[in-house]
Amino acid sequence: MSLELLSQLETKIQATLENIELLKMELEEEKQKNVTLTAKNQQLEQDLNSWSDKVNGLVGLLNSEI
Repeated sequence: MSLELLSQLETKIQATLENIELLKMELEEEKQKNVTLTAKNQQLEQDLNSWSDKVNGLVGLLNSEI
């Protein structure tokens, strides 16, 4: 009976280790996606600031002409 229990325990431990390894791989993929999205977000924020500056400049020109 104890050999059967040890075998079941070994099977469960092996399955758990495999699951942990898969989760580590998924976590690494998500970290890479996060890095990519952070870079894209920074670029979009820079673009937004640039456009905002341009619009404010144009509005300023319109206000000075009035």
